[in-house]
Amino acid sequence: MIEGWIEADWPAPPGVRAGIATRRFPGVSVPPFDRANFGARCGDDPNAVARNRALLRDALQLPSEPRWLHQVHGITVVDLDAGQSPWERAQLSTAPATDEPQADAAVTRAPGTVLAILTADCLPVIFATDDGATLAAAHAGWRGLAAGILEATIDAMRADPARVLAWFGPAAGPRAYEVGEDVRTTFVDRDAAAAVAFAPTRPGHWHCDLPALARRRLVGSGVVRFSGGTCCTIGDPARFFSHRRDRQTGRMVTVAWRSRE
Repeated sequence: MIEGWIEADWPAPPGVRAGIATRRFPGVSVPPFDRANFGARCGDDPNAVARNRALLRDALQLPSEPRWLHQVHGITVVDLDAGQSPWERAQLSTAPATDEPQADAAVTRAPGTVLAILTADCLPVIFATDDGATLAAAHAGWRGLAAGILEATIDAMRADPARVLAWFGPAAGPRAYEVGEDVRTTFVDRDAAAAVAFAPTRPGHWHCDLPALARRRLVGSGVVRFSGGTCCTIGDPARFFSHRRDRQTGRMVTVAWRSRE
């Protein structure tokens, strides 16, 4: 058992593994990034981030370097297999953080390719077809959810949505994540029934249930099998980084891969 590692609680297809490395995972970062920060753009020492990423590879015995993304709260999905020779994939697998593609989701059909999503309140979502042949991972904060990152990811998988499983990792929880009227309006104007994901707090503010919004989007796309989404990053500082709670903080990583065997 690796400290700080939470295995995805879902009916994983054969050969597929997924989970999240929290702030308690083995690492060398110092406060306020202690201890396992995997984000290269949050102010931590780059050498510490590189060491943490190496420890992640070693501890989980990953089959390859995770395919890190430069996440921007958009809806771009990178197909990690499209138009790439084995040599090109090998070059990308060891690319430095400055070469990370600007995207908020990735998809692969190649065994041994490791998907990676960084979060510190946003919702990490892992997808897999029920035979394990196609995997995807998405970074879904409220902006990405509203813009359609989950729908874009499902489209990029090019699979029957009825055959897709999804797992939600830890994110800002519905009892702690407060948003303004603008966020609620963004969702409710498109889907009036999304109002169930918001609870009033003080005038003009609402608690927001990110997993509930994600489930609505998935069901609307034909994905009806999903798990997880019960851990709140804001309310558990011992285990989780939270940008909303701490402002300057690290990033956890959710990873998924299919074994080569």
